[in-house]
Amino acid sequence: MDLNLKDKVFIVSGGSKGIGAGISSVLSKEGAKLVIATRSEGSVTEDFVTELRSSGTMIEVVYGDLQDVSVCKYVIKKTIKVFGRIDGIVNNAGMNDGAGLSAGPEAFRKSLEANLYHYYDLVHYALPHLKESKGAIVNVSSKVALTGQGGTSGYAAAKGAQLALTREWAAELLPFSIRVNAVLPAEVMTPLYRKWLDTSFSDPANKEKEIVSKIPLEQRMTTSEEMANMVAFLLSDRSSHTTGQFMSIDGGYTHLDRSLT
Repeated sequence: MDLNLKDKVFIVSGGSKGIGAGISSVLSKEGAKLVIATRSEGSVTEDFVTELRSSGTMIEVVYGDLQDVSVCKYVIKKTIKVFGRIDGIVNNAGMNDGAGLSAGPEAFRKSLEANLYHYYDLVHYALPHLKESKGAIVNVSSKVALTGQGGTSGYAAAKGAQLALTREWAAELLPFSIRVNAVLPAEVMTPLYRKWLDTSFSDPANKEKEIVSKIPLEQRMTTSEEMANMVAFLLSDRSSHTTGQFMSIDGGYTHLDRSLT
């Protein structure tokens, strides 16, 4: 199916690693033009961007910490300067920093700043351009917003807030035909997830086997590409009457009966 994304312009925060890289890759294959907003300078990002450009993708990278409001503002300004329009935003940047109840108020606030505020800031500054294009917004949240996890109050609060903003923005932006949806990953094998397994457990292979045994569909991790395919669909006019929805791409991990596993 042609998603009609050719030459459309999308901003992907955290778009050079993990799920974000998967999203950038799929949008690239669909012929979109990309702006990747990331603080991850270095060979991994540079090699990834070079690969996308070699396939013909028009791509701009903006390096900076999105916790700085001025960086968010600059991302939008740069996008308009280079491409002249914005057709959609994928809010993805962030990480589970383990700021639990015992971490204290400062750590909790820092976690919210790292995982939540830039979702709002990017959309705020892009709004006039999204109104012009009748664009789309996809917020990458997490199963943790629905299930809890333990030991990660800041991340859970941020991910829950992202879902609330998804519904709020979907309602507020109805007059402008701007669609807003969220995707909720559960167990996705990314480099960061791999690092968590390898550094947190004495037997990473056994822990991974334990986790995938609880995923109903095919007892395997979700791939970044599977996440990205849903994001691309939600950005496209093939989902032209879908807004305010939470999409769980997780092989049934969050919602299906535990007796199945």
